[in-house]
Amino acid sequence: MSAPNLSQQSNNVPLGVTLMIATTIVFALQDGISRHLASEYNTMMVVMIRYWFFAAFVIALAARARGGLRAAIRTSQPAIQITRGLLLATEICVAVFGFTLLGLIESHAVFACYPLLIAALSGPILGEKVGWRRWSAIAVGFVGVLIILQPGFGVFDPAAIIPLVSAIMFAVYGLLNRYAARRDTTATSFFYTGTVGAVLMTGIGIWFWQPMAGPDWLWMITLCITGVLGHWLLIRCYEAAEASAVQPFAYFQLVFASLLGLLVFGETLRDNVAIGTAIIVAAGLFTLWRERVKS
Repeated sequence: MSAPNLSQQSNNVPLGVTLMIATTIVFALQDGISRHLASEYNTMMVVMIRYWFFAAFVIALAARARGGLRAAIRTSQPAIQITRGLLLATEICVAVFGFTLLGLIESHAVFACYPLLIAALSGPILGEKVGWRRWSAIAVGFVGVLIILQPGFGVFDPAAIIPLVSAIMFAVYGLLNRYAARRDTTATSFFYTGTVGAVLMTGIGIWFWQPMAGPDWLWMITLCITGVLGHWLLIRCYEAAEASAVQPFAYFQLVFASLLGLLVFGETLRDNVAIGTAIIVAAGLFTLWRERVKS
């Protein structure tokens, strides 16, 4: 059993913010491509192919690094690493399915609450301090979610719950990244993210195989590349700074994904979605301001 690798931890907020913004750009592009492909092919197959590329990349990367595959596999917390991999793969399937039903704008409007979920859970899971002001911001943010979902008004669309489930799963995944980084290196976390997800998705997705047209293979390759880059940036982000400090900047993904929805997919922005999203983002920005005051 290896000793805890605490050298991976730091609290470099400017670096963490930069990495988070870069992550949101890559993830928004990835979501747009996923929406296109999952509209034409089975979601499980699309995610499976993406994970094949992801797994091949992390295995090749680990083999070339010092210590090789043995060093990448070595962990004192295998349950955490395997859980991370399974959770992310499942969350991706849920999120992409939501894109096909609701579109990018409304899916991301609800999904935008995940940074507030991370801020709320960073105390009990990671031991980071969460004061009453941040709890108030979290409560206000969830009022925004309710405005978007509009429960009790007209006919409630059950599909709107899908991005909320995705947000909860992704929040837990983000916190597990931070937790895992207390003992394991980025290389180890990255290895388990790719390989565990690939095993799960191959076991499921192979049953949903469909022939893919030539041009869509180009989109598939692009999706694979953005998938690798995005999750590498996210792991590095949580190593660089506390989760509660960088989360407000995750809202940039909502902006970039909404632009894609409007300009590429012809989606519309409803009034309640705009108002609810503004409330959620304002609550997140307040948590950033409190972080700066505390610092």
